[in-house]
Amino acid sequence: MRILFIGDIVGKSGRRVLKETLQKIIDEERINFVIANVENLSGGFGVTLNKFEEILNYGVDAATSGNHIWDNKEYEKVFEKYPDKIIRPLNYPSGVPGKGSLIFEINGNKIIVINIQGRTFMEPIDCPFKAIDDEIKKYNDIIIKIVDFHAEATSEKRAMLHFLSGRVSALIGTHTHVQTADEDILETGTSYITDVGMTGSFDSVIGMEKNAVISHFLTKLPFRFKVANDDLRFNSVVLEINEKDGKTLDIKRKNLNLKKEGVTYGQKAN
Repeated sequence: MRILFIGDIVGKSGRRVLKETLQKIIDEERINFVIANVENLSGGFGVTLNKFEEILNYGVDAATSGNHIWDNKEYEKVFEKYPDKIIRPLNYPSGVPGKGSLIFEINGNKIIVINIQGRTFMEPIDCPFKAIDDEIKKYNDIIIKIVDFHAEATSEKRAMLHFLSGRVSALIGTHTHVQTADEDILETGTSYITDVGMTGSFDSVIGMEKNAVISHFLTKLPFRFKVANDDLRFNSVVLEINEKDGKTLDIKRKNLNLKKEGVTYGQKAN
């Protein structure tokens, strides 16, 4: 099975990248299943129903998220209409909308996608180690398990990798929007990358217009952050997974620069 995992999609710029590139990548890489992190999908903060439906139309099969998924109040509509598509971090307290894992069937094979969130330098929510340990035990019969670990600290992500080694097919890091070059497969067959990166504007500060972010750091005053427009790129990893034992056979970074690919983009992002 060949799975594409797309780094955090940031606003209209990120959605435009998907529109221009996703089907091409699916065809070139012979992709069976597409996962994308959508916590920054609408204006860089949260998700709205029409923006979510837009990326489903481009070819996204499953959507993970993180702490920013709650930034737009329309998240309730998305979780209500697409409970079989969108996943929120598993380790939020009980009573929070949505589910922390979803099961999909691709070509007769079941796959579970699990989303967890770190606690180092982030909100002090429930323990991600305990939460995913319990979740994996519940679904021990599902061979292919993909985990989005939405976390800030590399140490926490590496610790989670070794905690889950041999128990999941892949642990994919999200949240920092900066792709790392440490993709690897452990001897147990669990693949890993600390952060898969982002899809959107790279002439920016992690997807947002530079000047407002710089002004905030200089003055510590609040500024309105807007999604940047230029140097649009696509960050992802392609996973090849053995359907019989759930072990990763290959992991590679798959990145595109729209300018170098000759794709025209001229509209301003919102």
